Amino acid sequence: MKRHLAREKAFQVLFQVDVNDIEMEEAIDHLLEETDSDAFMEQLVHGVFDKKQELDDKIADHLENWSVKRLPLVEKTLLRMAVYEMDHVDDVPDQVAINEAIELAKVFGDEKSGKFINGVLSKMTK
Repeated sequence: MKRHLAREKAFQVLFQVDVNDIEMEEAIDHLLEETDSDAFMEQLVHGVFDKKQELDDKIADHLENWSVKRLPLVEKTLLRMAVYEMDHVDDVPDQVAINEAIELAKVFGDEKSGKFINGVLSKMTK
């Protein structure tokens, strides 16, 4: 599985866990159905889930006039994934993590999601 697709699947799993309050493994099994799992997707899902509070704290430090609790779930999930990649995945350049989050925001968010995510993540790289 290519990394872009792995990120998309990881986003869908993390989103589903938050929305439906189901177990992570159940969400992974449901999403993948007959498809084999992917190590990068698993790393993202488990890493974001395990470090959620750390990621939220870092995101909160870079928000203006927002709190993490008030963020729409699409944006919150994509920000968590991007920050996790930027901080914990050594072979992914920060700009790649940012661009991937923006691209996924264009698919799963509204017309303002990509700009919002770009703004928050760009502050983190300065």
